[in-house]
Amino acid sequence: MPESSEDLFAMYPLESGAPKNAFPKAEMFGPVAYQIVHDELLLDGVSRMNLATFCTTWVDDHARRLMAESLDKNIVDKDEYPQTAELEQRCVRMVAELWHAPDPGTTLGTSTTGSSEAAMLGGLAAKFRWRAKGGKGIPNFVCGPVQVCWEKFARYFDVEIRQVPLRGDRLTLRPDDIAEHCDENTIMVVPTFGQTFTGLFEDVAAISKALDELQERTGLDISIHVDAASGGFLAPFTAPELVWDFRLPRVKSINASGHKTGLAPLGSGWAIWREASDLPEELIFNVDYLGGNMATFNLNFSRPGGQVVTSYYQFIRLGRDGYTQVQSGLYGVAQHLAKGIAALGPFEIIHGGDPREGIAAVSWSLTDGQTYNLYDLSDRLRTRGWLVAAYPLPADRQEQTIMRVLVRHGFSHDMADLLLADMRRALGQLDRHPPSSSMTQEESGGFTHDAKPAVPAHPISFG
Repeated sequence: MPESSEDLFAMYPLESGAPKNAFPKAEMFGPVAYQIVHDELLLDGVSRMNLATFCTTWVDDHARRLMAESLDKNIVDKDEYPQTAELEQRCVRMVAELWHAPDPGTTLGTSTTGSSEAAMLGGLAAKFRWRAKGGKGIPNFVCGPVQVCWEKFARYFDVEIRQVPLRGDRLTLRPDDIAEHCDENTIMVVPTFGQTFTGLFEDVAAISKALDELQERTGLDISIHVDAASGGFLAPFTAPELVWDFRLPRVKSINASGHKTGLAPLGSGWAIWREASDLPEELIFNVDYLGGNMATFNLNFSRPGGQVVTSYYQFIRLGRDGYTQVQSGLYGVAQHLAKGIAALGPFEIIHGGDPREGIAAVSWSLTDGQTYNLYDLSDRLRTRGWLVAAYPLPADRQEQTIMRVLVRHGFSHDMADLLLADMRRALGQLDRHPPSSSMTQEESGGFTHDAKPAVPAHPISFG
């Protein structure tokens, strides 16, 4: 019988498959367990090449060290980790000042696990304010094409969602869409500052003006919650002249995702209110079983502190000048990519990366008369490792399919050139070998936005 080998791949249980269907009985050495998990994850895509995700896929070594050092810190335990709590409050004040809150030092805000949780907190605050003013019946909110978190908010918290259909050639919520959808039970209007589908900004200032005019005619005083999941950490640095935030008195709350354009690792979001009075006291809970009496107004309770620590690190490392340089660089890459895609021939650019019009992204459609569709192109690009979203537009425009690339920190000019070269190669292959039948979204294994099942099928997640 041979002696036991010291080679990792000769050890049990690498001689057989990994446990898959039942909790394993025996333990195994840490290096063996690590190797199993590590090797299985090789089958995942490369996150830097996932151009469908809005989320951070690159952080520097200092950020990684801070995340590792904060691995065991529960941010809700402010008595045990008071300095982590202090960093959170510093971030709240910084973000409130960035978004022009009247008094950043006294307004209320919180970190969250992502913009979805932050959006729901803003929605709940609007619902409670409406109730406090005597609101009765079924509350509703008005929006255009939105991320699925707002559909979750409506379903989970018994609020009617009134999504304005995309009339004609419209791709965003417009001011003249507002009045006919609002009534005495409307708790808020939700413009999206960086739309998920196209990357375009909705005109918050014009929507606010439309609501001013509605109030003059009807007496209805309806607040705005801005979903700035992606635009909240872009426009302040790259288009500061755009008025979309607390400079508009009707804007009562804003959500943003720190792990998108805020440059923080995954699991970071922010909810900020214009003034402390805009967050109803009923949403604030005081707990005393973690060592001290502390207030909390999150949907999640225990949460890791590393994302807030790393957010603060990014804020002080880059400052306004650094964020302006980094975010302007993203737009430069987006505009270069848009020009390259337009030059390839059969495409119509919807958003070309103008910082006054939308986030650092490129979206486009395919012109008529092609022997293939965008799902075919997405599938061809996947063979080179690129994950590029192809999907239909929202209701009333679903006949139009578009593609979209998110330009994130770490997606360089050179990577854009590599993508353009692969797109040119893929288009050549599709021209020479037209598919016998074009692919569908499901067949491509590609991106889907917000499938609406007949029965609730969304996992409850506020990330």
